[in-house]
Amino acid sequence: MLQLNVKNETSRLRAVVLGSAVHNGPTPTIEEAYDPKSLEHIKAGTYPVEKDMVAEMDAFTAVFQKYDVTVYRPEMIENYNQIFARDIGFVIDDTFVKSNILPDRERELDAIQYVIDQMDPLKVVRPPEEVHIEGGDVMLWNDHIFIGTYKGSDYKGYITARTNMQGVNYIKSLFPNKIVKEFDLVKSKLEARDNALHLDCCFQPVGKDKGIIYKRGFREEADYLYLVNLFGKENLFHIERNEMYNMFSNVFSIDENVVVSEKNFTRLNNWLRENGFTVEEIPYAEIAKQEGLLRCSTLPLIRD
Repeated sequence: MLQLNVKNETSRLRAVVLGSAVHNGPTPTIEEAYDPKSLEHIKAGTYPVEKDMVAEMDAFTAVFQKYDVTVYRPEMIENYNQIFARDIGFVIDDTFVKSNILPDRERELDAIQYVIDQMDPLKVVRPPEEVHIEGGDVMLWNDHIFIGTYKGSDYKGYITARTNMQGVNYIKSLFPNKIVKEFDLVKSKLEARDNALHLDCCFQPVGKDKGIIYKRGFREEADYLYLVNLFGKENLFHIERNEMYNMFSNVFSIDENVVVSEKNFTRLNNWLRENGFTVEEIPYAEIAKQEGLLRCSTLPLIRD
């Protein structure tokens, strides 16, 4: 049986689900696009092709193998995008939470059922139907749980709004001893440079006390200042609008001092090295065209 344990974003990783780009299917139509960045590339004819995305995920797998991490992959579904495992579920402490995802993506959960079957069934939960929550919006920081949401009255009109306040309150009820803090994120259906699809598109902790942050991803300055006060401004790497668009905050930690990052993130990677991190650089720019990157592709199951 899998002994689930995830309490933060950076402790030594032991087991993870990594999505898959195999049999990813044809380029979506404009009507099928879930986010403005994919839409942009569909219109431009630059949407990523399967072989390039498979190669990028193979590079990610090689890093996990280097660090002796157990990697689970979803079972194959023909002509179906299974890259972003983070959306479909997440672990908090020793509990696996199944996401209430967009209905079209329900089969992605079925594809990791063989992993879920290895968990204590009493530790697998599914929120009620009115609760919307995706793993990209849920970020653990020891006694804190940070959750991205959208508080606008037009929530239902945004396909890019993935976690509602019912989702925040559900996590609060599930983990009453945690400090659950929600963050109201900026959303756009049309401009990817102004769309924080999930919390990990504008913030992520690294190491023991540092983080990557995009100030304009937060609708309320008070939310941004909450993180500044918690981490200290000197410990935060502030990214610019285009860096947010390129997913600079969507790196992935294998350990407190080991970060997997996109090889073109020069400014960030230099900062990480200057602060004592080992940076494992891999190509991931094609997958980034779908408004997701390294953290989005992973579903951590066990950390030390």
